[in-house]
Amino acid sequence: MAKFTFNMPDIGEGIAEAEIVQWHKKVGDIVQEDEEFVDMMTDKATVPMESPVTGKILEVAGEEGDMVSIGSMLVVIEVEGEVPDEVIEENEAATEAAPAPSPKDKEVEERLEVENSDASDADDAMAADPAPPPAPAPAPAPEPAPAAAAKVLASPAVRKRAKELGVDLGQVKPSEEGRIRHGDLDQFLSYNSGYAPAAKTRGDEERKVIGMRRRIAENMAASKRNIPHFTYVEECDVTDLELLRAQLNDSRGDKPKLTILPMLITAICKTLPEFPMINARYDDEGGVVTRHGAVNLGMAAQTDAGLMVPVIKNAHSRNLWQLANEISRLADAARNGTAKKEDMEGGTLTVTSLGPLGGVATTPVINRPEVAIIGPNRIIERPMYVTGSDGTERVEKRKLMNISISCDHRVVDGFDAASFIQALKKLLETPALILVD
Repeated sequence: MAKFTFNMPDIGEGIAEAEIVQWHKKVGDIVQEDEEFVDMMTDKATVPMESPVTGKILEVAGEEGDMVSIGSMLVVIEVEGEVPDEVIEENEAATEAAPAPSPKDKEVEERLEVENSDASDADDAMAADPAPPPAPAPAPAPEPAPAAAAKVLASPAVRKRAKELGVDLGQVKPSEEGRIRHGDLDQFLSYNSGYAPAAKTRGDEERKVIGMRRRIAENMAASKRNIPHFTYVEECDVTDLELLRAQLNDSRGDKPKLTILPMLITAICKTLPEFPMINARYDDEGGVVTRHGAVNLGMAAQTDAGLMVPVIKNAHSRNLWQLANEISRLADAARNGTAKKEDMEGGTLTVTSLGPLGGVATTPVINRPEVAIIGPNRIIERPMYVTGSDGTERVEKRKLMNISISCDHRVVDGFDAASFIQALKKLLETPALILVD
């Protein structure tokens, strides 16, 4: 028998540690060669770890939610016979690229050591010269005894029911015998609404914030902390756009069914060349804004694990049907956990939509380091004044949708954001222009 220590490999440039998301094996289990035994999450994606050997797990690095540094022990496996030299060499080589602490990290560590040292000195000084004991507090004044409550006659079943309903039996008029019965309680309830509980009492529940939910929390906090957001909302008449979509779906053949999202993305891609500051990423540490020519559009997707943002690469070069196919592929991959690392990287602008739950307006949070995020809201039908070709006005039922955009005010001015949305609105309200090159 031999013990093999599998160290956490270097799984991405600049990655110093990874989080344990889910163990598929526990101590005492047998793991087969090339079998996945744990899922590790980095800032980029969730990566399954495969065992290079077959054996029994003797020790693991920690629990779900714990962080494991690159190069440190992830799992210890007991192997029959000797561990092949090539496995040992590969294990060592995979951890040699672990990033060294940056000068900034060292500076923070040194500062913490100094602060801890100062705090320790202060504690020693306080121990050497203890403060005088505090003066005894005055005795509290005696509280007046509560008045004796009138005795209420009722059976245990009636008392239990009244307690569940939150009814004070002292307010219920008893029957002739002076004992409160269920009928008396029913009569009281019929004349006094609001005593039925809104919901059953539930206990508190604590859940550890780990995995995707922790990443979302960290990313959202960093975005709101570092980016001065502003949001602009405009109303668009999408009646003709919805009519065009229905016509295209009627003649689509074996093509995928179009939602409004591919049409919106096409309109966005046609509008962006005039507003390059919207399709950009801001490196706030380097003070550099990169205005991208290609549109790699992030698509916020809700999953059981939380919000994920797969990226439609080169969205500007795809037609409506290709966009519909890619949207479906990425959404399915995000929901079933098969999205690859490259599917989640490289976004230059994000669209987020809650679909039929979209509300009147949203104030979406920017997906840092991007500088803008667009949020289409729910389509609703309302009566509107419409001007006919003869110049007369009439009232029609129209389909309206609000478009929200949040921007990084360090990079995008309000005028630019408003101008972009107005240009986008023109395309959405004149949908024939979307299909014209």
